[in-house]
Amino acid sequence: MATASAQTNAFVGTGRRKTSVARVRLVPGSGKVVVNDRSLEEYLTVPNQRTIALQPLAETQNAGKFDVFISVDGGGVSGQAGAISHGIARALLKASPDLKGALRDRGFLTRDSRMKERKKYGQPGARKRFQFSKR
Repeated sequence: MATASAQTNAFVGTGRRKTSVARVRLVPGSGKVVVNDRSLEEYLTVPNQRTIALQPLAETQNAGKFDVFISVDGGGVSGQAGAISHGIARALLKASPDLKGALRDRGFLTRDSRMKERKKYGQPGARKRFQFSKR
């Protein structure tokens, strides 16, 4: 955990994707990333998901300038990676508002609204129908 003096200049952002919610704190530092009290490599085991999660830092050349502390819950691993990315982008925006154009152009500030469609009554799933028998 960061010290009390480091928390005063922390930038906070909340990211959401599907049913996942990530609360992100950016503290000026060496580039350490901690997710739910574990390292990023330990938490997100698939390399592609680590890339997605840290994309806003890489695209804005801020990869080694901030220590990132993340608390994420809900959803699956893919949704959590997307939520982390969204939260980091929002926290970066608070850290330096001049990054807004770059973050907006690459789509990091847009919340991905795609969700799982609900199951309807009288059907086995969201769209599938039970087999129809004419006779």
